[in-house]
Amino acid sequence: MTILVTGGAGFIGSNFVLDWLAQGEEPVVTLDKLTYAGNLANLARLQNDPRHTFVRGDICDRPLVARMLATHRVRAVLHFAAESHVDRSIHGPSEFVQTNLVGTFSLLEEVRAHWNELSGARREGFRFLHVSTDEVYGSLQPGEPAFTETRAYSPNSPYSASKAGSDHLVRAYYHTYGLPVLTSNCSNNYGPMQFPEKLIPLMILNALEQKPLPVYGDGGNVRDWLHVGDHCEALRSVLTHGRPGETYNVGGSAECTNLQVVNTLCELLDRLSPRTSGRYSELIKFVTDRPGHDRRYAIDATKIRRELKWTPRHSFATGLEQTVRWYLENRAWVENIRSGEYQRWIDKNYLAR
Repeated sequence: MTILVTGGAGFIGSNFVLDWLAQGEEPVVTLDKLTYAGNLANLARLQNDPRHTFVRGDICDRPLVARMLATHRVRAVLHFAAESHVDRSIHGPSEFVQTNLVGTFSLLEEVRAHWNELSGARREGFRFLHVSTDEVYGSLQPGEPAFTETRAYSPNSPYSASKAGSDHLVRAYYHTYGLPVLTSNCSNNYGPMQFPEKLIPLMILNALEQKPLPVYGDGGNVRDWLHVGDHCEALRSVLTHGRPGETYNVGGSAECTNLQVVNTLCELLDRLSPRTSGRYSELIKFVTDRPGHDRRYAIDATKIRRELKWTPRHSFATGLEQTVRWYLENRAWVENIRSGEYQRWIDKNYLAR
């Protein structure tokens, strides 16, 4: 028996694949299109591991997905594949609709056909775990209670709208067809191997290169931060013990403003890799806010803690220092993924602000 991981060369997906194979022998088949954020270097240590099979392909390629499900006798699908950066969705929403909405539909259709061919224990034990985001819930006001699983959806960006649509499709396939699906909605992830357009790696790398640290608006936007290792553990729990048809919110209980995160990173770098003169915080530059920028996200993870006995292992302080050390020690990884396309993206998104 095998699990299929879509988007398994991306940040969260690759961390999950590595974590899965570090803790057990069940094989993994990874399907990834290898767009800008998919990086085979993330899975390099598995190159000669017979438990891992990598397939380059698109979740919209239904014949390919059907062959993979049948050939590898897949007993569970973990669906990470997604366009995931809000700024990119503002500049080019069509790719987000295609991957996140149409791609999820295509995958669900092939998974449903595969599941319908199963019988007995294999059919009963099959699972489809859809990995989603807290951004589908919209924006919280200061002091407002954190997002629970019953919160009404209110997406405010093309990215979050496309993920909300995929969540609704997954739910519909459970209620209409009985497909044994699970959905997780996580808060902002951070940790090793994150593509450097996201806040934390972008600030670390810009600081080390003595570049400005661009902070949107007044820096007061609040996010709940979740270490990717804790997220992987939560997903294992949801896959193994979650109830089909249910949604589980996964958060790190670490609300911080963006400015607080950047200042903390600067303090860590001052200690771990000091500048020749001055402090890293001197590089902070406030830039024009992005359109529709949600003010606050916060996850109420009571349900997953109560039902599945999951709690995060990392505090934000220890997890952030671990992350900074990883980027300091893995500069070759960074250079390998900084393609011309990525540099053009940074120029397009930040220099004009």
